[in-house]
Amino acid sequence: MTKVVLSGTGKMGNVVKELLDEASDFEVVGQVGIENKGDLKTLPTADLVMDFSHPGMLPGIIGYTKRTQADVLCGTTGLTDADIDQLKSLSDKVAVLWSGNFSLGIAVLRRMCEEVGKYLGDWDEEIVEIHHNQKQDAPSGTALMLAHALDPKGEKHLVYGREGMVGLRPKDEIGIHSLRGGTVAGTHEVYFFGTDEELTLTHRASSRVIFAEGALTAARKLVDKKPGWYTFDSLIFGENGK
Repeated sequence: MTKVVLSGTGKMGNVVKELLDEASDFEVVGQVGIENKGDLKTLPTADLVMDFSHPGMLPGIIGYTKRTQADVLCGTTGLTDADIDQLKSLSDKVAVLWSGNFSLGIAVLRRMCEEVGKYLGDWDEEIVEIHHNQKQDAPSGTALMLAHALDPKGEKHLVYGREGMVGLRPKDEIGIHSLRGGTVAGTHEVYFFGTDEELTLTHRASSRVIFAEGALTAARKLVDKKPGWYTFDSLIFGENGK
């Protein structure tokens, strides 16, 4: 039985909580959110922290992990590079996984973007992400992950939307566009525009449940790992992620 502290009391956190409660191999020993983040100082020792909350929860999670040596699975988006570095600093002592998306379909899409980018890297690349009207960060962590897959060396500029007289589109940029509305669980489209032809890769999520199920699958694998920094790809596909 894997004991879990769940960080997250929003829509995604509660979907994860429902699946954890239904699973026979997990026991939730505490659930915290922004409203009671101080409880992390006194919660009992768990095997794993699952975080689907807010960047403001990170200091408390790091403190809890240092106190208990619990592994960390983080799906919170909107983290800065400095936040990611703080998570990575824990990986000397515990197993740590961060991913902007726990969907198997998105994991495959990311790998497809890597491959297509090798052959169509000189085409114009644009990403459109669509989410519900309650999502607070933009662009989505998944969109940024896909942009990195297209340009792993970071040689291109990311442009977040366009307005006004922006001039001709340079070749060394990737456009990212964020749409918000309704109850959309998540849609990501990657466009490759060539001369007189176009290729589009699309993933649509109909429910947050797919992300929660993917997170539990990753959690089961993570708790058996040695201390280190892991990716969703490395756990699901059994090889080093990027």
